[in-house]
Amino acid sequence: MGRRFLGMKKNGLSSEPGACWQHLWEYGGSTGKTQSLALRGKEAMSCGSGKGGSALPTQDCHPPLPSSFLCRTHLRPLGVTIDDSLLTETKSTQKRKLSQKRKTLPYREIFEFFIEDFKTYKPLLSSIKNAYEVMLAHQREKIRALEPLKAKLVTVNEDCNERILAMRAEERYEISMLKKEKMNLLKLIDKKNEEKISLQSEVTKLRKNLAEEYLHYLSERDARKILIADLNELRYQREDMSLAQYPGIWGEDPVKLTVALKMARQDLTRMQMELNTMKANFGDVVPRRDFEMQEKTNKDLQEQLDSLKDDYEEVRKEHEMLLQLHMSTLRERDQFYAELQEIQRTSTPRPDWSKCEDVVAGGQDRWHVLAEGKNSDQLVDVLLEEIGEGLLREKDFFPGLGYGESIPAFLQFDGIVENKKPTKKDVVNILKDAWKERIAEEQKEKFSDFFFNFLERRFGPSDAMAWAYTIFEYIKLFHSNEVMSQFYAVLMGKRKESVYIKQKETIAQLLKEMTHADSQNEGLLTMEQLSTVLRSTFPFKKDEKIQELMEAGGWHPSSSNADLVNYRLLFMEDEEGQSVPFLQKLWEQYLNEKDEYLYELKQELGLELHDKVTLPKLHEALMTIDPSLDKQTLNGYLSQAFQFPVTELPEEGEEKEEGTVIQLQTALEQLQMSDVRRMGPREQEPAT
Repeated sequence: MGRRFLGMKKNGLSSEPGACWQHLWEYGGSTGKTQSLALRGKEAMSCGSGKGGSALPTQDCHPPLPSSFLCRTHLRPLGVTIDDSLLTETKSTQKRKLSQKRKTLPYREIFEFFIEDFKTYKPLLSSIKNAYEVMLAHQREKIRALEPLKAKLVTVNEDCNERILAMRAEERYEISMLKKEKMNLLKLIDKKNEEKISLQSEVTKLRKNLAEEYLHYLSERDARKILIADLNELRYQREDMSLAQYPGIWGEDPVKLTVALKMARQDLTRMQMELNTMKANFGDVVPRRDFEMQEKTNKDLQEQLDSLKDDYEEVRKEHEMLLQLHMSTLRERDQFYAELQEIQRTSTPRPDWSKCEDVVAGGQDRWHVLAEGKNSDQLVDVLLEEIGEGLLREKDFFPGLGYGESIPAFLQFDGIVENKKPTKKDVVNILKDAWKERIAEEQKEKFSDFFFNFLERRFGPSDAMAWAYTIFEYIKLFHSNEVMSQFYAVLMGKRKESVYIKQKETIAQLLKEMTHADSQNEGLLTMEQLSTVLRSTFPFKKDEKIQELMEAGGWHPSSSNADLVNYRLLFMEDEEGQSVPFLQKLWEQYLNEKDEYLYELKQELGLELHDKVTLPKLHEALMTIDPSLDKQTLNGYLSQAFQFPVTELPEEGEEKEEGTVIQLQTALEQLQMSDVRRMGPREQEPAT
């Protein structure tokens, strides 16, 4: 026995330690009786003595594996229908496992006795046993893991079988319904075919009857014609016979009369045929006179219709415009009503401005002059200016603002600066002189530097800073004074100086046109002449704008075209630089027209204020709203908007042009500061 185990080891038992154990296990499991230890050991050891004394089991020693094992180890894929034999096999497998466990228990104990008795091979047998134990434990875990899958497969199988049965029942029902529908349709087809055959037979019969009736009527027509011819012939013969019997009645030759009668009858027949032809050809024709009268009436009615259509279209457009105006008026009314409600809720009582008469220097008369034609907001500015002017006169010195970056160059100074305490008239005269010198200046320098240099030239370097502080405080305070407010806006960079210069040029051109229209050089113009000059000088102003200028110049509804106006008074200014209402209205209209122009530009771009706009897009929008822009003016607008010199603007079509972008709000603000005005109508009017 020791040699046999040694032979087993030599023949590769160590590489396959479970072979003999498997054989012993299966052989022991196949017998139903318990045998002794020696007999079991002998049978176990002699299982491999078939070839060369090798203890390894051969292929013939192993019985074939049961089919149930193969079914358990080779699972079918999901989705395949599992029949009821799987359920039976599963139950038998569970019973077999329980009986197998009971049967293998004695053999496990016998093998342990082998291990205890054969001390020499105890390690080898222990390793074989452990290997089998591990394998069996692995197989049990695998079987345990597959148990839920078996239950799931059973459930899926039942669900699939139920679905298949339901689908088959539904298909059988649909097939039966389709068969019934097919039979009904076949019956309907047979019925229609029978109706078709009966109708065809009836049509054939009717055709036959029609042919017979046609032949019958045809023969009757021929017989009637023959009968008529015979009757005519008999009548002619009777007439001839009567003429032959009484030849003296007519006094003519009967043969000659007969021939004449035949010729007359032939002419009558021919004329009758021509008359029938004329009736057939010209039965629906009307006389030319009636046709021309109807044509003229139709033309007049067509012209009236076209005129009515044009009138209707104009009325329709006016109606739409009135509807839009009505809707906008309703919206404005609602808005004004809401504002009124808000004002009534939040506003304070209207102040009594007559109380200011005793406070303002000059008393009641001066206050009436200051308050004339001003609203409450403007009166507040006037009152603040009067108070500020009094405070300025009380100051003897101004504190210097230092040398910070935010401080303008003409105000950079440390220390105390003297207050020169000029009058408003003095300040206005100084500013006018500065404008005259600025316009006459050839070499343009920065406006703030020019202002300080002008003060140095006029008052000397020692007093220039004092005058700079004094004038700055005055122009900052007096917003209602046109000269001061415009100079302050230009000095602080809020407006380009070209705006002021262009406005002065416009006023000078208007005065020149009025002087040219005054042929007598009397300083007087009629209202009609004034209107003509305004329309020629401002060709793009609307009629209501011209009307406003006329009213500011002294026109009122009761005036006639022959009324005279002293046009020179329209350009006068008082000693403090305040212009007359005509020039104020002209400046106000310029600002409003600029706002409308920029709003139209924004609407054409279709962008929000925070969006970016490119140079080509702004160029296109400007040319769309103002096609009359010349290249120089257009480049000036683009230069102001993008803050580039005109010489550095990219040419049209360059790649750099698309890369030139700016925020729309910044561009509009730059144009608002510049002199921007319309050069022509938006849509070119067609030539007449």
